[in-house]
Amino acid sequence: MAATKVPPLSRRRALLGLAALASTSCRRRGAPSPPDPAPAPATAKAAPSAWKELAFEPASGGEDPQRALLLAPAAAAGAPPLLVALHGRGEAVRGVEVGARGWRDDYALDATLKRLLAPPLAPEDLGGMVTRERLAQLNASLRDHPYAGLCIATPFTPDLRDRSVEGTAGFGRFVVERLLPRARAEGGCKAAREATGIDGVSLGGRLALLVGLSNPDVFGAVGALQPAVRASEAEMFSTLARRAMERHAVALRLVSSEADPFLPAIQAVSDRLRQDGVAHELLIVPGPHDYAWNRGPGGVEMVLWHERVQRGLSPP
Repeated sequence: MAATKVPPLSRRRALLGLAALASTSCRRRGAPSPPDPAPAPATAKAAPSAWKELAFEPASGGEDPQRALLLAPAAAAGAPPLLVALHGRGEAVRGVEVGARGWRDDYALDATLKRLLAPPLAPEDLGGMVTRERLAQLNASLRDHPYAGLCIATPFTPDLRDRSVEGTAGFGRFVVERLLPRARAEGGCKAAREATGIDGVSLGGRLALLVGLSNPDVFGAVGALQPAVRASEAEMFSTLARRAMERHAVALRLVSSEADPFLPAIQAVSDRLRQDGVAHELLIVPGPHDYAWNRGPGGVEMVLWHERVQRGLSPP
């Protein structure tokens, strides 16, 4: 998939992006994302919860305990695909228990799943942050192929001091060697790489790219929502993606929004991917970098894209 064409940034948005990138350059190594605003209560009525909590004791003396939530579709036809969804820094700094529950409790993913099961979607299901054209595309996809469900695992996403490829390798090993086997065993999820994806928002989007593209033999689909990246890292991410694609074909997508302070950097990464011939998609939708966006376009775009791609369908 080629990167989509997007309109030029306004001066105001460009300045926002430069300010965000400048702020990250003064922080620790690894391009941390800015603190998210405190979450407000979700307004959408959530579907009854069927999440299972998973506890992981340290595998060695130097590790911290881990937690994750797992949701498996109750009425799935056959073994469903598996998505690992990573949360943002706002949950990471609030602890392991809060982080593991971030997509369910703070991002209202139950409400998103409930609406995907009962289309058509309305603008309010995406918090009003959707164009008429994009809403029509989403609903056409749901009309042609009803949403059939995913296993979704939401581990605690650590606020690592070193957010480089090397610095995130330990977290990647936890996801690949401990979380995935347990999620498949307890959720009845497919084990094929083509039916396994990873995604995340902000800090989680950055880690999803690093972990997913470092393990192309494990993940067939890698996405990132408003990932906390720098324009200066475009070559690094492109090299990582190119090496991954040389080993296995990976469906790759970057999603940002018009008022996302990371948009200029995300566009720079996409431009370098395109320059280097790395197949991917860049989607830019309305909205800011906040919890309302996570509960609206963020959750809908993440879940539907992975469910389509991992089932071998064309995404909207």
